[in-house]
Amino acid sequence: MLRNFFLISLSLFFTGFELSAQNPNRQFEEADFKNQKLTIKVSDGHYIIRPFNAFIVETSFIPKGERFSDQSHAVVMRPEADYTFAENDSVLRLTSNQIEVHITKSPFQVAYFHRGKVLVSEALGYIKTDSLEMLDFHLTEKEILMGGGSRALGMNRRGNKLPLYNKAHYGYETRSEQMNFSIPMVLSSQLYALHFDNPYTGFLDLDSNQNNTLTYGADGGRMTYQIVAGSRWQDILKEYTALTGRQPLPPRWAFGNFASRFGYHSQREVAQTVALFQKDSIPLDAVVIDIYWFGKDIKGHMGNLSFYKDSFPQPERMIKDLKAQNVHTVLVTEPFILSTSKRWEEAVAEGVLATDSLGNPFTYDFYFGNTGLVDLYHPRGRKWFWDIYKDLTLMGVSGWWGDLGEPEVHPDALLHLNGPAQSVHNIYGHDWAKLLAEGYAVDFPNQRPFTLMRAGSSGSQRWGMIPWSGDVNRSWGGLQSQPEIALQMGMQGLAYMHSDLGGFAGGEVFDAELYTRWLQYGVFQPIFRPHAQEHIAPEPVFHDAVTKALAKQAIALRYRLLPYNYSLAHQNQQYGLPLMRPLFYEEPDNIETYNIADTYLWGQAFLVSPVLQKAQKVKEIYFPKGSVWFDFYKGKKYQGGKNHRINLVQDHIPTFVRAGAFVPMTKPIQNTQAYDAGQLELHYYFDESAPQSEAEMYHDDGTTPGAFEKGLYEKLHFLAQWQNGHLAFTFHSEVGTAAAFQKKSVEFVLHHVSKKPKSVEVDNQAVDFEWSGKDKMLKLKFNWLSAKDKIIILQY
Repeated sequence: MLRNFFLISLSLFFTGFELSAQNPNRQFEEADFKNQKLTIKVSDGHYIIRPFNAFIVETSFIPKGERFSDQSHAVVMRPEADYTFAENDSVLRLTSNQIEVHITKSPFQVAYFHRGKVLVSEALGYIKTDSLEMLDFHLTEKEILMGGGSRALGMNRRGNKLPLYNKAHYGYETRSEQMNFSIPMVLSSQLYALHFDNPYTGFLDLDSNQNNTLTYGADGGRMTYQIVAGSRWQDILKEYTALTGRQPLPPRWAFGNFASRFGYHSQREVAQTVALFQKDSIPLDAVVIDIYWFGKDIKGHMGNLSFYKDSFPQPERMIKDLKAQNVHTVLVTEPFILSTSKRWEEAVAEGVLATDSLGNPFTYDFYFGNTGLVDLYHPRGRKWFWDIYKDLTLMGVSGWWGDLGEPEVHPDALLHLNGPAQSVHNIYGHDWAKLLAEGYAVDFPNQRPFTLMRAGSSGSQRWGMIPWSGDVNRSWGGLQSQPEIALQMGMQGLAYMHSDLGGFAGGEVFDAELYTRWLQYGVFQPIFRPHAQEHIAPEPVFHDAVTKALAKQAIALRYRLLPYNYSLAHQNQQYGLPLMRPLFYEEPDNIETYNIADTYLWGQAFLVSPVLQKAQKVKEIYFPKGSVWFDFYKGKKYQGGKNHRINLVQDHIPTFVRAGAFVPMTKPIQNTQAYDAGQLELHYYFDESAPQSEAEMYHDDGTTPGAFEKGLYEKLHFLAQWQNGHLAFTFHSEVGTAAAFQKKSVEFVLHHVSKKPKSVEVDNQAVDFEWSGKDKMLKLKFNWLSAKDKIIILQY
């Protein structure tokens, strides 16, 4: 009777699933729950189910005769869970106040629930073939699946079988099934994340056979996965990034404009390009120097990793002169050491290269020449590679571009110290970023690294990786896939995914409209970095007056939003929240929003809809429900929860601000070094539909690693309340233990104030203000010593 009751109750949870035995030959034998770890012995092996916290549980299957490996490239969280365990003749239950794991003994079945709602269950569970090990799961008929890393497939990736093998796709446009980041992770509209904790190459089958099954397969490694559950996407991302690590705050200059191309051929060309930015008063913070810094040609020189003196005769002087103009130098590097390079003999003698089966350097041909590959998994390889970075950093280099780190060509027969190529292929870029992060922590502990990387894996964000979307085609098709890629990667922890603005590959004729629209979209990307093959200049300073003016306008807005953007970065650092957020982030129960990639949220305040079609005049945009939205440029009001047709204009893309939002901005500046947090321009967007709202602004010195954790910060909190005919604001400052309150000059701009107030008081004192009935805008200025709260009241 009791057994039947449990089976009936369990089956009611599984509406939409085909509940069946995972494997007809898999029989339950016994279970043991000890020290918050559940071990289940079955006929063909055993399970270890280990909770991490109330939202996260890990499950491993260990086939009979094998031993469990606890090693993970991704997970940094320590298990600190408090689950209860219950067992009867039919069912095992492992339960927190969020997640419940149900294991039915016969037929054997493992299933996961969140607050009584089924998330996912194993189907056949563990399967082994001659060449692969697999895990498969039941899906409901209607759930939408995302994840798998960086792909161009549409937001709903269900129906695709995805190779888990990092691989560059040169010149892709609207579809790319395999790219540089193949993350073994699935996110479901059922509000869970499923992370397969195994770096080996393999595949992720998102129901390609349309039988409501999700299958993960690997060429080796362990069969371990974590389930992350939550009631909101914010909760899931917070927990997942706590599990795998959070992104440290980049240096403030990384939020500025980059000059970047493939590539600058000489020191003179770098200086001349930077001078043009200054001549045209276009803000600039960094210059990225591609492969010509170590050789005059594309081929034959990779691995030199020292300045080619014929073209760069005074590199230290160049870097010093750039820094004097507040322009940082970023150098490209690759892990390939060509046999024709100046370092080849040294690399062989030092034993820093991956080997063949006989222990000799493994050499092979690829596009750039005959090469070996630095073995990041050998202590000698790590030290040798880092010493090169260390010397160049001492020269004054501010940041690094890690290119070709898939690795671009990585033969299966190649051996690293810790195993074959396929065992580390997908985490080579991840561990390259780790090398840099750990090197800086030891040798440059007061400097935030900047690490631009083309490949990585789950958890790479904790090493400060700044990913980009690879060699996208310079076309409208190339642009159209970019929001999807960035949104998907942000939901997988890598929130700084961005694109080569303007497109990288191909394009024999310059398309000014495409270039302009891409840069306008870039204003609301995590990193603003135009980059392209040099036959069409990616820098605005080389284009016609109209194109240059439109680019300058976009870049100026990027800089004006610096305090808002930097605060978004802090939210990512603290809570794992992406800077670019898909609309389903706002409406997780609205299944239609899961298919939208061409409109997104930029933080909490902005709704952005890039122009992705040539000569488009009108765009239909969905506005998230629960809020009123205002056109950022024209002030027109839009109701949320519906579509609106928006007329497009040349000088900006559709951008809207949420009613009740606070947006901190700065006056126009030419570089981030000129930013002064003591001169605060704060915008508030009033509407009676938002009677109460709040926001925060984060500030630190922009350079110190871990400034927040060290108490070297100030955080401003803003609260607005509309009640009984008056509008009241409270400004509160919070400072870290090692910081001091600062005096601020505040220009407070209130938008959509349609009626002139009778009076405006600041700290109970009437003050002068400007009000424009035509613009519906009110402005006032005051000083604020932030040790004391500031109270502003508009009386009507």
